[in-house]
Amino acid sequence: MGVCKTLAVSGLAVAAIGAGVVYSGLIEVGADVPHSAPVHAVLETLRERSIAVRAEDIQVPSLGDEALIRAGAGNYDAMCVGCHLAPGLGETELSRGLYPAPPNLSRVGSGGNPAGAFWVIKHGIKSSAMPAWGRSMADQHIWELVAFVERLPSLDAEAYRSLVASSSGHRHGGGESLSQGHGGSHHEDSAPAAGQGEAPASKTHIHADGKRHVH
Repeated sequence: MGVCKTLAVSGLAVAAIGAGVVYSGLIEVGADVPHSAPVHAVLETLRERSIAVRAEDIQVPSLGDEALIRAGAGNYDAMCVGCHLAPGLGETELSRGLYPAPPNLSRVGSGGNPAGAFWVIKHGIKSSAMPAWGRSMADQHIWELVAFVERLPSLDAEAYRSLVASSSGHRHGGGESLSQGHGGSHHEDSAPAAGQGEAPASKTHIHADGKRHVH
């Protein structure tokens, strides 16, 4: 009983200290200040193991089909390039300001783990800038993105732009209001029906050529 009581008291003391540290505001949450090495190691391990456990039963389809890769190119250029970059594109204002820094997928691709890439794209990651695209994208379109990401590190800037231009643009069946056409142009999928409000406000998109396109 003495050991159990000691453990219980120790546990309460640790919890009280932890609560005090949290409430004190001593932990820096600014995105311009990196985590300490121990905290970074814990968070990295937590993230990697969480993804690995949840992705281990995902069945990866064949990702070498050119049509699949081409379809993923348009969505990647419209949705991902601002954070994850592209061949020939340096840091953007967005990628430079994020912490943890999003991986440069034009260099690392899926890291040899397409199942993990699929899970991350679909479900996102808490407390990061990675959204859960599965809320608006069907699995087929997510696999298209994964197929393109697998191919991405082998592309140079010209090959990247060519694939994007030959794609069907920003289309994933999730109710997106604007689509990217060939060569980086954008057009509306459809005008709003009567009584359904005004057209969406204009948005700016940064393409791999570094230019801003307002749509």
